[in-house]
Amino acid sequence: MKNIVIIAGKEIKEGLRNRWVLATTLLLAALALSLTFLGSAPTGNVGAGALDVVVVSLSSLTIFLLPLIALLISHDAVVGEMERGTMILLLSYPVGRHQVILGKFCGHVLILAFATVIGYGAAAVALVVTGASVLAASWYAFASMLGTSILLGAVFVAIGYLISSLVRDRGTAAGVSVGIWLLMVLVFDMALLGILVVDQGRIISAPVLEGLLFLNPADLYRLANLTGFNVSQFSGMAGLAGTATTGIGTLLLGLLLWIAAPLGLATMVFARRAL
Repeated sequence: MKNIVIIAGKEIKEGLRNRWVLATTLLLAALALSLTFLGSAPTGNVGAGALDVVVVSLSSLTIFLLPLIALLISHDAVVGEMERGTMILLLSYPVGRHQVILGKFCGHVLILAFATVIGYGAAAVALVVTGASVLAASWYAFASMLGTSILLGAVFVAIGYLISSLVRDRGTAAGVSVGIWLLMVLVFDMALLGILVVDQGRIISAPVLEGLLFLNPADLYRLANLTGFNVSQFSGMAGLAGTATTGIGTLLLGLLLWIAAPLGLATMVFARRAL
């Protein structure tokens, strides 16, 4: 455990030196504040709470942005150090390969969590400063959105580690990461929508559709936030929220499995990989 903490601290220090933490935090804060002030305009017309609109806006932003950031900071975590020759130096110390993977993973997730909490928290602080009325249920939805956003980021950090353990150079890792991001964030849902249009409900029923959504962590995140916590009517997904039978606990378990599976595979691949 001590070695994992030390390696995680090393990753955080490197993130600070490379300005990853600062850049990510400022980007998320700027976008969150923009969405907060631009998105608060319709609240008086639709009867939505100001923070509810922020939760919907930030959830939609997170699905596209946070996976990309997670892949950018993790895609060369293994192959990059191997190319630079620093992995051999690191493994010359009394540290196991699984500890290297877990320590680096924890460091990158902590960087992402810090940037997400501070960046998105700026939106909530801005609402409080402007004197907007916020219900307790809205604060719960906001806190849940933060937690699931960190989980979604951790999923794609784990996927980035798997990619980095499998490929032979950083260029390939970057290309594969962009392809995975496009597949999970854009292509999967478009393909699923096309299938639903063609099928017309003959084969793919509502339970089958919910099962298919478990194949994509971005959809699990979308289900957890945009169909729950009393914000579905503001997200355009009220219909899905009314028919969804999957509980929030099952959705969170799905996200946790999406973290454990790629990270476990990355550990196994790296353990057998020649330096």
